[in-house]
Amino acid sequence: MMKVLVNRLKAAYVSAYLTVASLISAYAVWQLAEGSDALTWSGVLLSAAPMALVIGFLMVKPVMARTSADLPEAHVPIAIGVALTAWGSSGDSWLPLSLALISYVGFLLYVYWYSRYGRVKSEALTVGKPLPAFTLKDVNGNIIQSSELAGKPAVILFYRGNWCPLCMAQIKEIAKQYQELEALGAEVIMVSPQPHKYTRELAEKFSVNFRFMTDKDNQAARVLGIASEFGIPTGLEAMGYDTEAPMPTVIITDKQGTVVWTHETDNYRVRPEPETFLEVIRAI
Repeated sequence: MMKVLVNRLKAAYVSAYLTVASLISAYAVWQLAEGSDALTWSGVLLSAAPMALVIGFLMVKPVMARTSADLPEAHVPIAIGVALTAWGSSGDSWLPLSLALISYVGFLLYVYWYSRYGRVKSEALTVGKPLPAFTLKDVNGNIIQSSELAGKPAVILFYRGNWCPLCMAQIKEIAKQYQELEALGAEVIMVSPQPHKYTRELAEKFSVNFRFMTDKDNQAARVLGIASEFGIPTGLEAMGYDTEAPMPTVIITDKQGTVVWTHETDNYRVRPEPETFLEVIRAI
């Protein structure tokens, strides 16, 4: 029950954080345009804008499949922004420094709280054991049993949905290596619980021999122990997404359907390099 409550808070938090950071950035720009103290309000802008701009850009153009766990590259400019605001703020004006501190605290919560699942390794994904039974829906609407995925080595990627920029960048990365994976006799299977129309759209976008699957009601993710209730930012329900989503997970099986490797990240921004998949497949 506590885990569900925390996830619900996280889902609401990330949407609120990006909104607040964007509003603070816009307000700082307005203050600079109005001729307010340049040092102070440049500091406020620097403390709020980096994450709002980067995440906003990635939502439009997903070019980054992973980040470092603690985002040190963002800590520095944001901390400098807070310091500049403190340095430039006059003693009788609490607003600029308050906005800068709100931005910094929001960033710290994003990095050290929101981004981490507190994940426990799934017992259903034990190396050396068969993949548990579940069903999926292919792009044509056919029901596929997990047993039908056997017959050749497989890279199975559970992703949160087309809305997730890191997921889209990761799929794009793997698509660039599909010929090497295909040459090794491996099949690539992309799985998401998103509305089926989004799965079809994604399949049409990539002209590669991947199998794009819909995990209706997140049933397969539940069987595999990788489901996260309230695992998407609040507001995406308006686009048809369910609040439950899989935690980003990669599973590699051999041709008998036995699990040979998994990556169960505890930080949604930390994901394996695609070369890792090739190394595992070569070793099977």
